[in-house]
Amino acid sequence: MPIDVECSFEAGGGIRVRRLKLAGRWRTVEQGRQWQDAEGRHVLVMLPDPYPAARELVLRADNLSWELRELPGSRSYAC
Repeated sequence: MPIDVECSFEAGGGIRVRRLKLAGRWRTVEQGRQWQDAEGRHVLVMLPDPYPAARELVLRADNLSWELRELPGSRSYAC
């Protein structure tokens, strides 16, 4: 699902995600590891309450839009 993201781009090519817009409100997230492949830059994030779960955030290389994805085996919450 497409999503709004506030982040900064680091000199070494990494991304520092500060917050995401969930259900119309900006929420601060915790960030985990990140990697890049042909699809784009992938960042693992932990969503805050009331959506406590790890998710994969992807900055797509083809159109530079952000997508929020569930990880396999995670619980589903409406964002």
